[in-house]
Amino acid sequence: MPASIENSIFVPMRLIKEVPHERYRISIMNYNAKYIVKIELGQFEQLFKIGELDVNTLEEVEAMITPDLLSNCLKRFIEMRSDWESAFQKKNG
Repeated sequence: MPASIENSIFVPMRLIKEVPHERYRISIMNYNAKYIVKIELGQFEQLFKIGELDVNTLEEVEAMITPDLLSNCLKRFIEMRSDWESAFQKKNG
């Protein structure tokens, strides 16, 4: 095993908060001096990262999860599903 891997310290991603929502599973995590907002719908997920120094509080991160952001996420989820279905069809020739 390379020395750089042997001597590295594993820092797990830490779940900070689950944000209740009727459609999505929304998690806020902390890893490598960043907040990570994960929005899941079915088998798809989208991640947004922001440095800890770019916001003052966890509440500020949560306030960034607006209806507009979630509406745009839904559009991307629909596109992701379409792309995945297309790839699946091509796989089956």
